[in-house]
Amino acid sequence: MKYRAAWQIFFLLVFIGYMFIWVMLPTKTYKRSWSLELNKRLSSTYFREQGTNLVLFSFPLMLTALLGCAYLHLLKKSNAESSKSYFDFLRRPALVMAPLGIVNYMELIFSAMFIVLMIWSLANYMYVSIKYPFMMRHGVAQWQTIFRGVSLRLGYIGNTTWAFLFFPVTRASSVLPLLGLTSESSIKYHIWLGHLSNVLFALHSIGFVIYWWAMSHEMILMLEWSSTYLSNFAGVIAFVLSLVIWATSLDRVRRKMFEVFYYAHQLYLPYLFFYMLHVGVAYLCMILPGIFLFLIDRHLRFLQSRRRARLDSTRLLPNGTMELTFSKDPGLSYTPTSVLFMHVPSICKLQWHPFTVMSNSNLETNKLSIMIKIEGSWTQKLYKQLSSSLDHLEVSTEGPYGPASSDFLSHESLVMISGGSGIAPVISIIREIIFRSTESNRKVPNILLIAAFKHTTDLTMLDLLLPLSGSLLDISKIQLQIEAYVTQEHERPVEEAKNQIETKVYKPGPSDLPISAVLGKNSWLWLGAIISSSFVMFLLLLGFVTRYHIYPVEKRGENYHYSYKILWDMFLVCASIFVATSAIFLWQKNGISGEGKNQIENVDLPTPTRSPSSWLSVSDRELESLPQQSLVQSTNIHYGARPDLKRILLGCKGSDVGVVVSGPKSMRHEVARTCASASAKNLFFESISFNW
Repeated sequence: MKYRAAWQIFFLLVFIGYMFIWVMLPTKTYKRSWSLELNKRLSSTYFREQGTNLVLFSFPLMLTALLGCAYLHLLKKSNAESSKSYFDFLRRPALVMAPLGIVNYMELIFSAMFIVLMIWSLANYMYVSIKYPFMMRHGVAQWQTIFRGVSLRLGYIGNTTWAFLFFPVTRASSVLPLLGLTSESSIKYHIWLGHLSNVLFALHSIGFVIYWWAMSHEMILMLEWSSTYLSNFAGVIAFVLSLVIWATSLDRVRRKMFEVFYYAHQLYLPYLFFYMLHVGVAYLCMILPGIFLFLIDRHLRFLQSRRRARLDSTRLLPNGTMELTFSKDPGLSYTPTSVLFMHVPSICKLQWHPFTVMSNSNLETNKLSIMIKIEGSWTQKLYKQLSSSLDHLEVSTEGPYGPASSDFLSHESLVMISGGSGIAPVISIIREIIFRSTESNRKVPNILLIAAFKHTTDLTMLDLLLPLSGSLLDISKIQLQIEAYVTQEHERPVEEAKNQIETKVYKPGPSDLPISAVLGKNSWLWLGAIISSSFVMFLLLLGFVTRYHIYPVEKRGENYHYSYKILWDMFLVCASIFVATSAIFLWQKNGISGEGKNQIENVDLPTPTRSPSSWLSVSDRELESLPQQSLVQSTNIHYGARPDLKRILLGCKGSDVGVVVSGPKSMRHEVARTCASASAKNLFFESISFNW
C-alpha cells in the first residue's frame, strides 16, 4: 500500500509522544504547571477531576486505535504485494536467552524505553517522597513518613504497567499490527508486564502493611472503605486475588497444570473490579484505553462464540494428528500463520484452545482447516470423539486472528524450519505461495523446508501440505525442496496398516454456520465504528451523570461517595461497549446468517476414505495426485539424524534469505543465534511460537 512507511512513522511518533506524557507525570512540572493549567480548562462540571487524564492519557490511544482501523482496512483492500520495510533490520535477533526468549532490536529498544520510564518514574517519585513528605502523624518519624510515600508511589508505577498490560491480549487489536505484532506473538509482553506489575503491587502492599503494623500501629486502616477517598479494603482484596493469579501463571505451574492456570486467570474480572475501586477515577482514566479496547474485543469474541461452526470433515493421521476442515464464508480472508480458537462443549464447557490455520483463504474459498496434534487430555478426548462413529460434532470458534501482512514472503528465497506439529504454520505459508504462483506476474520465493520429526509415522503430516482438493492444483512454478529428518528411528519398512489416513465426513447441525468474520467483510471499518461510537457514548453519558447527578450533590457541600463515582465509570464503560458492539454485530449478523444457510445447502462433501500416506511405502503404489507426486519426489528423508541447522543456514546462497522457524524452544533459539551471527547478514529471521 502507498505511504505504508509514512503511516508507520506517524504511529511511532504518536507512541513516543504518549510515552513522553508518562515521563512527565511524576515530575513537579506536570503537577504545578501542566496539571493546574489543564484542570482550569478541562475540570468542568461535566468531567470534574477526570477531564485532564481523559485528554492526556485516554484520547491519544483511542484516536490511534481508530486510525489504526482505517489503516488496516486500506492495507487489506489494497491487496498489496508483501514488501520490505524500512524497519526490517530492527527485526534481527539481538538477544537470545532464558527466560526472555528471542528479543529483536525493535523489542530491545522499546523494552529499554519502558525500563528507562520505570527508573525515571521511581527516581522522581522517591525524590518527591523525600523532598515533600506527607503530613507527619503523631508518633511517626519522618523516615517512616518517607517510607509510606515510597510505598504509595510504587503503586503509582505499577499503574503505569497496567496502561499497557491489556494490549497484547486484545486479539482483534488495531494497535498491535501498527508495530508489526499480533496478539499471539506479543503474549510475552503481557507476561513481562504482568510479572513487573505484580512485583510493584506486592512491594506497594507489603510496604503499607509494614507501615500500618510496625510504624503507625493502624492496622485497622486495612479494612477501611472510605466514602471520601480510595478504598483500602478493596486494595487488599485485589492484592489477594493478584497473588492467586500470579502464582498460578508461573511457567512451571502453567505447563504442568494448565487448567489450574486457566481457571485462576478468570479471576481477572473480580480483580479488575476491586483494583479500580482502589485506584480511583483519576488513575482509571489513565489506564482506560487498554482496558476499553480489551473489553470491546472480549464482547465481540463472546458474540462470535455463540455461533456454531459447521465441521465438514477430518483427516485422522496415524501419529495422532488431526486436520479439521470447516465451512467458511467466501468473504472471510486471513493471512498465513493465522490462529483459530476452538471450543468443544462436549469436552469442556469453558476451555478454548488456539490452533494454527493451515488453509489459504484464496486457494480454498469455502473451506478453513486447522491442524491439531495430541498433546494433552483435551486433545486426547477430541481425537477419541473424532475417531468414533460420531456423525456430528458441536464446535464454536473465535477468529481467525493473524498478522496484517506477510512481509517474510517478499524475500528472494525462504528457508522454513519446523519441528513436529510446528509444521502447521509452515503449511499455511506454502499454500499461500502456491496461490501466489498461480497469479500472473507475481514472483514467489524459492523454498527450502527443513522438517524434523520424532517418529516415522510423523511423516504423514507432510500429506497435509496440500488440501483435499490438491489434485487440481498447479505447483509447477514453485521451486520447493523438502529435507525431512526422523530423529528417533532408523530406516525400516512400515506396515501398511499403520500408514492409513482416515477421512471422515460429518453432517451439518440445524444451527451450524460457516466460519465468518465477526463483523463481516469490512471488519476493520466496523471495528473503528464500534471504538469511536462506544467511546463517544461513554464521554456523553459520563458528562451527563457528572453534571446532573454528581455535581449538584457536591455543589450543596455534601459528600458524594467516592466509590460510587468509580462504579459509575465502570458501569458507563461496560454499558457503552455493550450497546455499540451489540448493535453493530446484530446489524452485520443478519446478512452473514443468510449467506451461511445458503452455503450449507450447496456444500460439496468429500467422500469418506482410508488411504495410505504418500510419504510412506511409496514404492508399493502409484500416486494418484500429480502435485502430491511432485512433492514426494522433491523430498529427501534422513533417518536417525538431526538437521545441522547452523551448517544449512550459513550455506544458504543469495543476499536476501528469509528464515522462518516454528518448533520447540531449543530449535528456535539455535536458529535465532545463527541468524544473529556476523556471518549471517543475508539471513532475515522470523520466529513463530504460541508456546511461551
